[in-house]
Amino acid sequence: MHGTARIPTQKKKSAKAFWLKQLHTWHWVSSAISLIGLLLFAFTGITLNHAADVEGAPKTVEKSAILPADLLKQVAPDDQPDAKKPLPAPVAAWVEKTIGQSGAGEAEWSADEVYLALPRPGGDGWVAIDRASGDVTSESTSRGWVSYLNDLHKGRNAGTAWKWFIDIFAIACFLFALTGLLLLQLHAKKRPTTWPIVAAGLAIPAILAIIFIH
Repeated sequence: MHGTARIPTQKKKSAKAFWLKQLHTWHWVSSAISLIGLLLFAFTGITLNHAADVEGAPKTVEKSAILPADLLKQVAPDDQPDAKKPLPAPVAAWVEKTIGQSGAGEAEWSADEVYLALPRPGGDGWVAIDRASGDVTSESTSRGWVSYLNDLHKGRNAGTAWKWFIDIFAIACFLFALTGLLLLQLHAKKRPTTWPIVAAGLAIPAILAIIFIH
């Protein structure tokens, strides 16, 4: 009788130990994956909240040049309607070498001008090509490394690879928080202040939002 009663208890303890081990594994793995991202997003949360105090003055560099005649033929005026399309590869390569700006991306082609916008984290830029004369003008603006990190936080003009990173990072954070919550539940009996602290974590921002945000 006693031996039979012990079997379900042992199975229950074994199952609990298994899931506890799994939770700890997923918790530390997700924390390791999201650690650097959490530090970055926590830091930029502060800098974004005080953007007016910490961001430096923008620095703008202007450049101009003349597109060579052989390349001018590739952007010369035609009867085509306004469109968005990349610069011809040789023109893009010339822009990068001569102007020092990227020639990649979708440019706006009008009857008189080709305009290539070059937004990026922490700055902005553009290149304009006069389709008749070949005059090339450009402007590059940098707002400093704090603005760069703030834009990474927002995913602003950071490209597809960074977009994927944010998605993976968000999943890792979700797993980190979820496994942490389940571990809290498993240990809550021995730590009576667990749920009051968790409730406070929910109540404090909710109260602030209700009272002070209108």
